[in-house]
Amino acid sequence: MVIGCVKEIKKYESRVGLTPSAVKEYVNAGQKVLIETKAGESSGFLDADYIKAGALIIDNPKDVWNQSDMIVKVKEPLEPEYKYFRENLILYTYLHLAADETLTNALIESKVKSVAYETIVTEDGGLPCLKPMSEVAGRLGVIEGAKHLEKPFGGSGILLSGVPGVERANVTIIGAGVVGENALKMAVGLNANVTILDVNLKKLTYIDDIYGNKVTTLYSNAENLERAITRADLVISGVLLPGAKAPKLIKREYYKHMRPGSVIVDVAIDQGGSTEVSKATYHDNPTFVVDGITHYCVANMPGAVPRTSTIALNNSTIRYGLLIAKFGLEQAIELSRPLKFGVNTYDGKVTCQGVAEAFGMEYHPL
Repeated sequence: MVIGCVKEIKKYESRVGLTPSAVKEYVNAGQKVLIETKAGESSGFLDADYIKAGALIIDNPKDVWNQSDMIVKVKEPLEPEYKYFRENLILYTYLHLAADETLTNALIESKVKSVAYETIVTEDGGLPCLKPMSEVAGRLGVIEGAKHLEKPFGGSGILLSGVPGVERANVTIIGAGVVGENALKMAVGLNANVTILDVNLKKLTYIDDIYGNKVTTLYSNAENLERAITRADLVISGVLLPGAKAPKLIKREYYKHMRPGSVIVDVAIDQGGSTEVSKATYHDNPTFVVDGITHYCVANMPGAVPRTSTIALNNSTIRYGLLIAKFGLEQAIELSRPLKFGVNTYDGKVTCQGVAEAFGMEYHPL
């Protein structure tokens, strides 16, 4: 199989789909790998590194798309790339289709076989290819939130940790999944007053056992959400329904009870966001203000730390990529049930239930 990797064209996206180490794995498995020139440069990987790993460097992205059986990316293709779609092309990347009807229709019409990292689900409910970026986003969320609480960035001017004799900031984390757990580590490490909410009592019990009185755990219902959000200086939302749109748990009506200059970091923005006013932003202009509350809604947060993110992502995606390359997608999904969940479109049909429900389309299980 010919594996292709192109330079990401999304604004301020510096990650790359394949590291030289991953290329070497594919080449050692007998596959041919094409890399667009300078595709890995922003992540610290030079063309020479890819050549040493056994890849061929291609000048034109069109040639990479056209000559490849499988394209490995990081972010969803943008409209200028739709013209490269063709029947039976395998697309292996983050897609977040439930928040992008235009891309969904383009994949259906072209009969691309699309495999989304974020919907690969293991037997225990884990999301192995989403996990590393959720870890990065959760940790970055607290860092970015703390920065935007500073007055020069429009914040309320409160320091997360406080100082002796001065109160600490209140941090509310919605969702105790991978994003929430990693945000929790950072917020506790900065000595903030932290509250975390989830509907999974087993997870809340685990957090309580680990952190004790350093963290307040609350069952996530409407009353507790409103109370925790309105008291917060910083809200981190890491709510996730795999493959589906994020629920709008943060209501605009709460804002009038919040301290002006408080910050909401909406990590769920890739799936449509968890506030009623969420809209995707970019690293060069990451925030907007509604009713005195700062919203940080960068849709590719891990792109700010591309080397860490790229290596972490490849560590998780290479396993399934090698399986597809060796056996073809059809046989690979019979050998790997988690990978079968990753297939979002196939032969012009929607094969992910969450995507089908988001747009009222017919669901065709594989």
